[in-house]
Amino acid sequence: MVGFSPSLMSDEEVVEEAEPSVEDQLAEALARAEKAEAEITYRDADIANIRRRAATEKLNLMKFAGFSLAGRIIPVLDSLDRALESAEEGAFTEGIQLTRENLLEALEAEGVTPILVQEIFDPSTMEAITTLPASEAHPDGTVIDTLERGYLYKDRVLRPARVVVAKD
Repeated sequence: MVGFSPSLMSDEEVVEEAEPSVEDQLAEALARAEKAEAEITYRDADIANIRRRAATEKLNLMKFAGFSLAGRIIPVLDSLDRALESAEEGAFTEGIQLTRENLLEALEAEGVTPILVQEIFDPSTMEAITTLPASEAHPDGTVIDTLERGYLYKDRVLRPARVVVAKD
């Protein structure tokens, strides 16, 4: 229709184009309702995920609340160990030993445990400070010496054990 003009159409045709049918309106409303329900379902799932993550984070915060404090106390334990290594026998040394034991018991009660250094190097709990050439006595990848004791806080590494490792 070239030169189409609405004034050439009848009143009924203009009314039909201006107002969609009841069926069309119902179909459009149902489509919008389905879309809204889907959006609500997605938002509900997002809210549930956020709540679950927040609860997990809260539990982890409570579980590892003492992590920082324990990390600051470990050097004190190291200082007591060094003092005991250089101290002569006597009442003063016994006092340092008792203080060290009490501190270690308090840390263990809070979940701090020493890392047991195995013969094989474990990068998840150990830090290789230096390497030495491998030998028959110490094959490649074995721990030769422990330079500094490591500690776990519950199931996390508080401080890795610092070791010397044999390397080819």
